[in-house]
Amino acid sequence: MAMTLHVDIASAEEEIHSGTAEAVFAPAEMGEVGIYPRHAPLLAQLKPGEVRVQTSGGEELFFFVSGGLLEVQPHIVTILADTAIRAKDLDEAQAVEAEQRAKKAMQDAKSDIEFAKAKAELAQQMAQLRAIKKLRKR
Repeated sequence: MAMTLHVDIASAEEEIHSGTAEAVFAPAEMGEVGIYPRHAPLLAQLKPGEVRVQTSGGEELFFFVSGGLLEVQPHIVTILADTAIRAKDLDEAQAVEAEQRAKKAMQDAKSDIEFAKAKAELAQQMAQLRAIKKLRKR
C-alpha cells in the first residue's frame, strides 16, 4: 500500500480542499517545496502562486494561493491561505482587470502605505496570471 498524506487547503472564507495525496508542491518564500509522506516537520510562509496536489489516483489538482502559511507534519499538510482558489475557478479577464487597477493605484498612490498595498496587489495578480497561463499549457 502506497503511503499518503492528508492535505487540507483553507482560506479565510472556506475550506477549499481536504483529501489524501501522494505529494504536494507549494510556493514557499524560500522557493517551491515538494512534500511527500514522512516529510520532516516544517512551517513556512507562502508567497502568491500555484499549489499542486498529486492524488493517489494519479490526478493532479491545482490551486492558486495569494500567500499564507504551510504546515507540514509527517503525514499531514495544512495550507492556510489568505486567499485560495481552485484553478478551474480562476478568471483570466478578472485577473487582468485587477492587475490594471493595481498598476493605476501604484501611479496614484499618495503615501508609501498606499504604494505598498498597490504593489502587493499587483504582485498577487501577476502571480495569478502566471498560474492561469501555466495551467492553460497543460
